[in-house]
Amino acid sequence: MIIVDKALQARAALGKPVKVAMIGAGFMGRGIANQIINSVPGMELVAISNRHIDSAKRAYSEAGIEDVKVVSSVVDLEDALIQGKYAITEDAMLLCEADGIDAIIEVTGTIEYAAHLVMRAIAHQKHIILMNAELDGTIGPILKLHADRAGVILTACDGDQPGVEMNLYRFVKSIGLTPLLCGNIKGLQDPYRNPTTQAGFAQRWGQNPAMVTSFADGTKISFEQAIVANGTGMKVAKRGMLGYEYTGHVDEMTKMYDIDQLKELGGIVDYVVGTKPGPGVFVFATHEDPKQRHYLNLYKLGEGPLYSFYTPYHLCHFEVPLSVARAVLFHDAVLAPIAGPIVDVVATAKIDLKAGETLDGIGYYMTYGQCENSEIVQQENLLPMGIAEGCTLKRDISKDQVLTYDDVELPEGRLCDKLRAEQLTYFVPAKTLVLAK
Repeated sequence: MIIVDKALQARAALGKPVKVAMIGAGFMGRGIANQIINSVPGMELVAISNRHIDSAKRAYSEAGIEDVKVVSSVVDLEDALIQGKYAITEDAMLLCEADGIDAIIEVTGTIEYAAHLVMRAIAHQKHIILMNAELDGTIGPILKLHADRAGVILTACDGDQPGVEMNLYRFVKSIGLTPLLCGNIKGLQDPYRNPTTQAGFAQRWGQNPAMVTSFADGTKISFEQAIVANGTGMKVAKRGMLGYEYTGHVDEMTKMYDIDQLKELGGIVDYVVGTKPGPGVFVFATHEDPKQRHYLNLYKLGEGPLYSFYTPYHLCHFEVPLSVARAVLFHDAVLAPIAGPIVDVVATAKIDLKAGETLDGIGYYMTYGQCENSEIVQQENLLPMGIAEGCTLKRDISKDQVLTYDDVELPEGRLCDKLRAEQLTYFVPAKTLVLAK
């Protein structure tokens, strides 16, 4: 967003930087810290929280900041902010509650824990930038409703593929075309990958094996495309998306889609494997004006009816500070649900599962996620992937079978279940709720 750079320069010149705190200091969090501290005048990363405080300290240290203050109360944190000191803590709620912080970057990759954090941040008037498609794709619509009521922004971020898709989508709409497909380019899709198969890659890049697995087994891209669907109103053409494999250029794929089907569905989200340029994103759009189609052909976009627009990269943590600035300075969300859920991610058995087993988490050994249109999810009472962890199986489940709420016993007392139920009650028509029982 070109306008953001000058707005941040103005804040720097005034000596009034945007003050942001970050929760989570893993691989991606450390990159964000380094970017804000060393490359974003007009913004300060004033506090970091992590469950293991040494990781928070490491994030500052790797960015060149050694003088940090450990805080254990809101008063201590606010004093550190007034004194201009960088603060670290194991208690993330302090960041959500303290005065003097404009926005929270949430980088935990969790569902239940992050739900508590986001609700507390909203209650204390903090804008929230999520690097957490899993949370967003599970209870994003109801969290957005609470944020709207509090007058704060809840948004996904620039740099991650969903945010890059949404920026491209908004650009395409702004020049008069109608987007009919938002796509994500992948290099690998194998639903049976697990932390053991992905351990070598994870070690090479210093990443968490479960996180790497969620990319490889398709769960992550399902969450990413679900939140794009929820931010645009698009659907999926089938459970799991179409997921073409194509080794040519993405521009050549415009002929592979049925434009009438795309229009009937109101546009779709999808992914492709092996396509160039990757890893990037694309939007296929149409134009109803024959005069403008003539110009598009002149400008080398072809004869249509679908025209290809793409971004050949996504730069993750490099762009996250732009999202913070957009939220704080312009009250602009990169990507957020426009209403209730349009597409959900449903839990699917990665292996044969046995009654009495407790389901493990995203990117582990037992389940993978697939996109499904939310109307079908409610009609068939399907179990969201973001809810599955910790559930106990009531019956045997065959490999590749999609789980339902009837198949599991939920853990007691979880906020994510409460918010999911609230989301269902608020957004889903009563006739659909009857079918889902």
